Amino acid sequence: MAQEKITQTAGHVQLGDFAPKFAELNDDVLFGEVWNRKGLSPHDRSMITVATLIGKGIVDSSLTHHLQFAKSNGVTRTEISELLTHIAFYAGWPNAWAAFRMAKDVWAEDVSADDNGKAAFQKEMIFPIGEPNTAFAKYFIGNSYLARVSTEQVSFSNVTFEPRCRNNWHIHHATKGGGQMLVCVAGRGWYQEEGKPAVEMRPGDVIHIPANVKHWHGAAADSWFAHLAFEIPGENTSNEWLEPVNDEAYDKLGK
Repeated sequence: MAQEKITQTAGHVQLGDFAPKFAELNDDVLFGEVWNRKGLSPHDRSMITVATLIGKGIVDSSLTHHLQFAKSNGVTRTEISELLTHIAFYAGWPNAWAAFRMAKDVWAEDVSADDNGKAAFQKEMIFPIGEPNTAFAKYFIGNSYLARVSTEQVSFSNVTFEPRCRNNWHIHHATKGGGQMLVCVAGRGWYQEEGKPAVEMRPGDVIHIPANVKHWHGAAADSWFAHLAFEIPGENTSNEWLEPVNDEAYDKLGK
């Protein structure tokens, strides 16, 4: 899909009569050419611009404009929060505080006290969250959601976990083949095999789970988490659900 061309008219509208050349450079060159160059997406250019402005101590209305522009370019509430937290150590704590106050207003509509951030999380990924995973709820701590993505050729689903939600230890049995593959599509979570350290999962990470291996997976304490789950064909396959991952063991993982 072709990227929509970025256009800007603020320079001509506000300064066209007073400073026509500056208006031309702002609208036609900076936004008309530089922002539309190949090599970086508008999303990435917005992240870079916001970080640069805060680094230079510019936390006035121009930053508000670029935060709004960043949101329109697909920067999520989670991403802007992580960006501001990171650059606070380099750009200065007061600058980060000022930027957070602006960002909180810009992304305010993405926060809902009624859904614990569920609606905002949905905006971070292209796959649907789906419906409450009631059929398997007894094997989960916390709320999870299931969306069937494909039932043809390769059957797979998107599974979403609210913060701290995780499934019980379990095993995908098979005498030949079998097992499962997980692909993280949004948020942050954990995967752990029995006797091994837990592995952090972020978008794009892939986990291959052999058959007959005891394991569990779920969300980090401070983040929603979603992964695609692919059941690998095999012979004599079955799932065995075991004990929950208790709070004491889970909390040792940190956030």
